[in-house]
Amino acid sequence: MILTVTPNPALDLTWHVDRLREGGTHRADAGVARAGGKGLNVARVAYAEGADVLAITTMGGRVGEEFASELGASGVPHALVPVAAETRRSIAVVDESAGDTTIINERGVNPTDSEWADLLAEVVERLPTAKVLVVSGSVPPDAPDSLVPMLIAVGKDAGIPVIADTSGPALLRAADAGADVLKPNAAELVEATGIADPVEGARSLIARGAELVLLSLGADGMLAVTASDLVHARLDEPLAGNPTGAGDAGVAACAVLYAAGERDPEQILRRATAWSAAAVLTPLAGDISPRWRALEQQLLVSHPAPESFRKDPS
Repeated sequence: MILTVTPNPALDLTWHVDRLREGGTHRADAGVARAGGKGLNVARVAYAEGADVLAITTMGGRVGEEFASELGASGVPHALVPVAAETRRSIAVVDESAGDTTIINERGVNPTDSEWADLLAEVVERLPTAKVLVVSGSVPPDAPDSLVPMLIAVGKDAGIPVIADTSGPALLRAADAGADVLKPNAAELVEATGIADPVEGARSLIARGAELVLLSLGADGMLAVTASDLVHARLDEPLAGNPTGAGDAGVAACAVLYAAGERDPEQILRRATAWSAAAVLTPLAGDISPRWRALEQQLLVSHPAPESFRKDPS
């Protein structure tokens, strides 16, 4: 089973408009509301592709009730920990003409210490049947610094691999806690490490304790970085669509392969890049296109020199 934990879930609201104009008034068909947050997107993708999953997260308030109702209707196995604070919302506006998506994320409200303890207890209870633990998404403002390391620690204590997809100081804490796989994007990596060179930045996380860094490069594909290897995968042309959830689909691919015992960075990178690309072709985060198999066959995969990713300072 793939066990996912989402510390800062959101009710995702998505609208599609013909053209997004700053300061303008727009008309759109009815939007779509979906229980989201990165860990839930991971669980949705993995579940849709036949994996055994359980998504653990929190819910609170009236938004939380809508969140719980939609998640229940989705069929994705889950366990919700009640909290007093209102579940946050995330708004995505897809510009159909430009192929761009504008996202507004509420920051969320920090649960109490006892509510965090309830979440951790739920994770610990479910770990004996898990093959991999995924800790994915942001943490609310003022969340304990120890939260992400504690979640990783209970996974490591249970003897299962841990995949972490977070950002900011939490990304460094995840590396220090020994997460097996980290999945930042290029901007998150620079923000967390202060290192402009992507390969050096990724290897600084490995020096802290991670084994593999899957680094999203947007339209340029993805890197798999280990202490001794560097693999790059990309399509020959970028895809137009909604990139929201593309990174989550890559994490889902990694989790499915890790649960099956696969550890080869190139094989993991191929699947993660294909699922990420396939997510761009779908309107909502948490889905991937069935074209992922064809996309995987179209990937250009190489073992480049690290310096080829250094930006020209001029």
